Amino acid sequence: MRIQKLLSEMGVASRRAVEQMILDGRISVNGRPVVTMPCMVEPDCDEIRVDGVAVIRRSSRKVYFLLNKPRGVVCTQNDPEGRPLATDLVPAGRERLYCVGRLDVENTGLILLTNDGELTQYLTHPRYGVTKTYRVEIDGRPTEQQIAQVKRGMYLDGRKTGGAAVKVLRAGHERSLLEVRLAEGRNREIRRILAKLGHKVRRLHRSAIGPVTDKGLKIGNFRPLLPGEVKSLRRCGSGAMEM
Repeated sequence: MRIQKLLSEMGVASRRAVEQMILDGRISVNGRPVVTMPCMVEPDCDEIRVDGVAVIRRSSRKVYFLLNKPRGVVCTQNDPEGRPLATDLVPAGRERLYCVGRLDVENTGLILLTNDGELTQYLTHPRYGVTKTYRVEIDGRPTEQQIAQVKRGMYLDGRKTGGAAVKVLRAGHERSLLEVRLAEGRNREIRRILAKLGHKVRRLHRSAIGPVTDKGLKIGNFRPLLPGEVKSLRRCGSGAMEM
């Protein structure tokens, strides 16, 4: 079995990322660094290490869960502050789960958890343009000009954002509610853009990842993805995944 396929199925990284790890000298088999590709391994016999840490093969079965993350939960594998982890809210059995992308600790909404490294790469790489949809409550009422600015894209850290689809769901003098859909998702992009326009974000909730929505899934709950949903996620970007 090719080592790229094995480590991808285990959720360590995508196949392409594993190839780069090999080139960087980070992977060894039975105590010897992997220096050439293809590299064939026997999962039940060979000892595989990544950055010196032994990799334990838990299961080749790919699993997919959708979590409606509560506020205060972090989307990392561990947290030095001891805050609750998204992975702790989804008991997956023998499979080790990883969050697909991130959702900041103060935000709520959908996060995918899986051991499918290739799907993770597809959903998070900007090249594929997979959209995420957010409901955003802000201070004040945005003007039409400000909405147009967000749609066109704005400069953050000297680089222009890719723009976003914006719909005003409720406009009020003190608070307004927006629906924002974007594909790139730079660090705290929505909060930073709206703050730049003078509107502090009070609540931010991710309501959809591609075609998969939070309908019927309460905050704090999770469910397995249906096979049809997994298939639709593999096709929702600018280029369909290889099956």
